[in-house]
Amino acid sequence: MLDFPFPLPHIESTPKRVRVLFAGEYIVDTTEALLVWLKPNYPYYFFKATDVPQKYLVDAFQSQKHHLYDIVVGNKRAEAAATVYNDVEELDGLIQIEFSVMDAWFEEDEQIYVHPKDPYKRVDVLQSSRHVRIEINGVEVANTTRPRLLFETSLPVRYYIPKPDCKLDLLVPSELATQCPYKGTASYYSVHLPSGDLVPDVVWWYRTPQLECAEIKGCVAFFDEKVDVYVDGVLQPRPESPWAASRRGSHI
Repeated sequence: MLDFPFPLPHIESTPKRVRVLFAGEYIVDTTEALLVWLKPNYPYYFFKATDVPQKYLVDAFQSQKHHLYDIVVGNKRAEAAATVYNDVEELDGLIQIEFSVMDAWFEEDEQIYVHPKDPYKRVDVLQSSRHVRIEINGVEVANTTRPRLLFETSLPVRYYIPKPDCKLDLLVPSELATQCPYKGTASYYSVHLPSGDLVPDVVWWYRTPQLECAEIKGCVAFFDEKVDVYVDGVLQPRPESPWAASRRGSHI
């Protein structure tokens, strides 16, 4: 991971109109949202108190550290969904709303997912002719000379491989699905090896990726942290990443 270039918390304004939908109502509609990095990974949206009407906020819990509110619209309640921090001077007078419990978030008229995009991160997809092979426990599961290489700031390069270049008979659809603000909603496969071993959720793909990553449509990627990747005949070291520490159940 790259070192974060600013002290935390780091706050920046954004020119985007931001709206938060809950129970059929926009509980926030502002052009004065703030991007706040509480940790280096990505920013959160914070709002001025005047941008979150008090009629939607119901006291839930208060401590020296923070003040939590339920968000209530009609008969629908999101418990402890709004936070005011009492112990961080830079965040005084600001409200954070839990992203995942709202019904939808919009920047301008475009819906966003998982968290706001980091303006200091970029994702590039490049067509390549490098020879990429994937093995799991000595079994070749993919072999291509037409991968798409996805470069994402501070993360390992990912090799997206056209499905026809994979051993599709070994891929078993999984019920797992995850979301990425840059790429979209990922579906997963497990790999059923000839030995009978099942390697769960080690392959993912995007049926309808976000526009900036459209080139990976119809391709699959493997957790390089869990498989053997050969590029131009050279075995690649397994990368250190947020998914390397726990190789059993971490997903992107």
